[in-house]
Amino acid sequence: MENLQTFLRTRRSIRRFKTDPVPESVIRSILQTATYAPSAHNRQPWRFVVLTEPSAKKNLSDAMAKEFQRDLKKDNLAPDEIAKRVAKSRERMTGAPVVVILCVDMSEMDNYPDERRNKAEHIIAIQSAANAGLQLLLAAHAEGLGGVWVCSPMFAQETVQEALNISKIWEPQAMFLIGYPVETPAFRGRKPIEEVMRWRQTSGDV
Repeated sequence: MENLQTFLRTRRSIRRFKTDPVPESVIRSILQTATYAPSAHNRQPWRFVVLTEPSAKKNLSDAMAKEFQRDLKKDNLAPDEIAKRVAKSRERMTGAPVVVILCVDMSEMDNYPDERRNKAEHIIAIQSAANAGLQLLLAAHAEGLGGVWVCSPMFAQETVQEALNISKIWEPQAMFLIGYPVETPAFRGRKPIEEVMRWRQTSGDV
């Protein structure tokens, strides 16, 4: 049990990868493990789009770069800073041996007559997909791979759908870059558990 706790705590966000390809069998195994995550109503609303071919990754990075550049201009960043950030984003995406786009499919979730519950249903579907995302990262870690969660698809959902030619029902939520790590980053501290937890045995304010 102690070894398992150590394993869970030694996962790191990896952003630089070796050029070595990841075998398809390993990718499939990682995704299969990801599907063992818990989900609301056991509807398993997660969907995965896997990119390993350089042309596919470049096509996606080209499309997302335009959106990213447009958003950075709205933030009034200097042109050279915009170019720097966009180039870095593209390099990370095209340099990763495997890119996985995590989507949510609401078609099998419950539908209610009121907006409040429909909103909640959408949130718990996203939470379910997030569970699968973490499971995916841990499964990659178990295979000696590194990975990093990237939120950028949330800011360009339609662009990602069009670039990948996927159904509008599949809502892009996150992107995972996966490969064999060049190096393992040093541990980044965590807030003390006392700061983020409240143990309540009696009623009281949080």
